Order: sequence, then structure tokens, then C-alpha cells
Amino acid sequence: MWLLLAFIAVPMIEIALFIQVGGIIGLWWTLGIVLATAVIGTYMVKAQGRQVLDQVRRSFNELSDPTQPLAEGAMILFAGAMLLTPGFFTDTVGLLLLIPPVRHFAFRFIKKHVKVQSMSYGFSTGPQAQPRPGQPRTGGSGDVIDGEFRDLDADFEELDPPKRPTHRPSEWTRH
Repeated sequence: MWLLLAFIAVPMIEIALFIQVGGIIGLWWTLGIVLATAVIGTYMVKAQGRQVLDQVRRSFNELSDPTQPLAEGAMILFAGAMLLTPGFFTDTVGLLLLIPPVRHFAFRFIKKHVKVQSMSYGFSTGPQAQPRPGQPRTGGSGDVIDGEFRDLDADFEELDPPKRPTHRPSEWTRH
């Protein structure tokens, strides 16, 4: 229901603002402002998006909680969509979301009202693997794979005589 109201209310607000602002400053100034906010907003989204992407990478590398940088990245993406949508209301929302303190406030508000049921990180089962939180450490080195092998080169040498190479070996394949 809220989504339907938003799809009806936002265009109505934008049309009303276009009429009011266009009546005060004129058509060309109104269009110029809308175009300028799209260009400036695109530059700001690109710059801040890089910063947030670096924060996300850093949180993954440090195995820290990536929730805040991911949420900020989503808000920056939403801000970009708002700035590319023509209109004063959507431009205002987009520009506000590009202000870091506003994003932090929005994140705290959303975090207070959204409950995460579970969250987990992937893990590896190699010798360097770390147990998941709450799991005991084991002395083993991970999964053991048991198998048999047969040397196929020896079998094929019996069937076919060795062939002479027709070209010089590449630097990539020399042993």
C-alpha cells in the first residue's frame, strides 16, 4: 500500500514543484537546475561510491561487520537514482543522502527498526581454516579425501611410440 502511495505522490509533488518553480524563475532556469543537479549528483555519487566500496573491501579483508558500508553503498546508489530522476523533490532526497551525517542518521534509524535474524560468513576447510564463532577448534587439518590413482603416462607409452615434437617448446611450457 505504501509503495502505491509513493508512486502516486512523488510524481504529483514533482509536477507541482515544476509548476511553482518554473512560474517563479522561468522554464530555462528550471531545466538548467534539474540538469545541473543530475551532473553534480553523478560526480558526487561516483566519488562517494568509491570511498564506500573501499570501506566494504576493508571490512571484508579485516573480517569485520560490513553492514554499515553496505547500507551506505545502497543509500548512495539510491541517491544516484534520485538525482538522475528529473525533479526537485527527488533531487533534494538524493542530495541529502549524499551527506554522510544524513546517511549515518538514516542507517541508525533503519538499524533500530530492522531486526536481522542471522548472519554468517563463508569459511574454508583447508589447513588455515578458522572455526565458525561458537564452534570448538579441532586438531585436524580439515576434510580428508581418500582415493587411488594410476599413472596414465606409463600406460600410454606402452601403446603409442613417443612422438617427436614438431616445434620448439614455449617458454610457458618448459619445465
